Amino acid sequence: MMPQTLDLSLLRTFVDVVETGNLTESAKRLGMTQPAVSQQLRRLEETVRRPLFTASRRPKTLTKDGELLHGYAIAMLRLHDEAVSRFTRSEITGRIVLGSPDLYASFLLPAILADFAAAYPTIQIDLRCDLTRPLLQDYAAGRLDLVLVTDMPRTPPGHFVRKEPLFFVTGETSNAQRQTPIPLAMLPQGNLYRDYAIAALEAYGRPWRIACESESIAGLLASVQAGLAVTVLTEPAVGHGYRICSGFDGVPPLPGVNLVLHYRRDDPESPAAHLARFMMHRLVPGRSRTITMNDAP
Repeated sequence: MMPQTLDLSLLRTFVDVVETGNLTESAKRLGMTQPAVSQQLRRLEETVRRPLFTASRRPKTLTKDGELLHGYAIAMLRLHDEAVSRFTRSEITGRIVLGSPDLYASFLLPAILADFAAAYPTIQIDLRCDLTRPLLQDYAAGRLDLVLVTDMPRTPPGHFVRKEPLFFVTGETSNAQRQTPIPLAMLPQGNLYRDYAIAALEAYGRPWRIACESESIAGLLASVQAGLAVTVLTEPAVGHGYRICSGFDGVPPLPGVNLVLHYRRDDPESPAAHLARFMMHRLVPGRSRTITMNDAP
């Protein structure tokens, strides 16, 4: 028999472990010890009376019941956190200058910013789009209050939000991925998506050339949809007119990237801090992931 109630704290730990893929990282984020995280996962399995993780050793994956509960947990925590935020906050006013690459601004943020504006109607949000490194420079100079960017080598560490898989993407009716050398539509040099794409192709033995270079995601997508090139995108950006070709036609898979937030944490009641917490709750993915852990739950 299913229990009448589910402990939200157990669900929060469960969702966090699925997202980070690591007990140690989740323990740090949640302010707990690693054994305490493992104990909470066991308590949740006892509560629902179903195994949430496969019995196999590393890497651990969610069971079908785990995937189902993961979706419910995300929805329950999101509603809980938004309700608490709405009814316990004091009226906050102010202005936030938010920076983000246009890929994330276009495909990750619209619904989040719309819901935040509805919950905090007296906060003004100004959005600035650029590449990660210029955004971090502007943040360090005090011109931005909050940035959502890709975690990159030799940049200051940010607050981990989630790991985002990357894919080679071609046009829906395009055969550009079969050409030799493979034509690429890429952001300028110094971008992690570009670095990962070139490294993967060279390791796989696929010759490549830059067919389109643009700082705008719109320029890259136009080239791909026209069948002129292949680009690299996150899954939410792969919409109508495009298809993933990683793993097909001699196109290799790609590693993922970490999304991170940079904001000043010395004032937890600032408008930027409220938006950062709102974004972190909403950016937890709704899909299951492969989980690698130091210890089984």
